[in-house]
Amino acid sequence: MKLEVHKLDAFYGRAQILFGVTLKVAAGEALALLGRNGAGKSTMLRAILGLVAARRGRVVLDGRDISGMATGRIVRRGLGWVPEDRRIFTDLSVEENLEIGRQPPRAGVPHWTVERLFSLFPNLAEVRRRPAGQISGGEQQMLTISRTLMGNPCVIMLDEPSEGLAPLIVERMAVAVTEMKREGLGVLLAEQNLTFSRAVSDRATIIEKGRIRFEGTLECLLADEAVARAYLAV
Repeated sequence: MKLEVHKLDAFYGRAQILFGVTLKVAAGEALALLGRNGAGKSTMLRAILGLVAARRGRVVLDGRDISGMATGRIVRRGLGWVPEDRRIFTDLSVEENLEIGRQPPRAGVPHWTVERLFSLFPNLAEVRRRPAGQISGGEQQMLTISRTLMGNPCVIMLDEPSEGLAPLIVERMAVAVTEMKREGLGVLLAEQNLTFSRAVSDRATIIEKGRIRFEGTLECLLADEAVARAYLAV
């Protein structure tokens, strides 16, 4: 397994927000973390990355316990994160944004270059010298993912990557996630879009009020109307 979370409890101050959550993501696998707004999806990603205080449980990345590590060290260990709010440098060009994310090659994981990423996201190649603040929202999402991949992670966490995007851009995102899996990355995908999740994910986990409520394949989830109705906006 590339990423393992074991019985993680996390808190904002004194308020507990994650309750004994456990999940695993293997190399070359995409796990969809599903749930309504406020269910705990983004908090889960932030806790794994060390941005939210975890008081109990363990997080293991590529066989190494990263529990309690500073976020910068966790990223250097090979955990990539694409936040929902993108956080691009709007005054810098697309190419300059990518260079900011560049890290040395990492043994045993794919090595991403600017040209490889332009092949993965052809839209970015067309605007490579344009300030990032002057490209479309879909292109900004592609840029954020590409900048994270420039760090050569072994696992990438994507927070609502399809939200607010045009259908054609969502299709390109699906192609990109499939390519990441083919390259051997583990992908943890926090999503509400069931259609997108079904297109790219191997398994699904549902989180509700900070607790895991379902684990299994997307097919099993969609066949269980009671679960879908109880925990998803379907």
